[in-house]
Amino acid sequence: MVAKIRYFAKYRNMNQIFKALSDPTRRRVLQLLHERSMTAGELTDRFDRSPSTMSRHFALLREAGLIEADKQGTTITYRLRLSVLQDALLGFAEVFDIGVEPDSAADAAREGVRHAT
Repeated sequence: MVAKIRYFAKYRNMNQIFKALSDPTRRRVLQLLHERSMTAGELTDRFDRSPSTMSRHFALLREAGLIEADKQGTTITYRLRLSVLQDALLGFAEVFDIGVEPDSAADAAREGVRHAT
């Protein structure tokens, strides 16, 4: 059990990740970014939310490390950091013995992402 606690502890931002995932709007943003990178405007247009509300959602996702922002002039383009999400979920599953081997599964997931880009 001590080893599992140490493994879980290496995800210092685990609380931020799960807070980010707790909101349906933020989960939908992640789904959209899984399809492709999108600008803040493109994402905001997909929701019945004000730009300032969406900006707060983007900030929470960035703070959790789930998305990256690239600013070019006045345009911000967001991209999903899938490996962060995978690592967090695999780490969480490992703590509760949900049948995954975190190192090999995460490595395989990262290899798949590297080959897809």
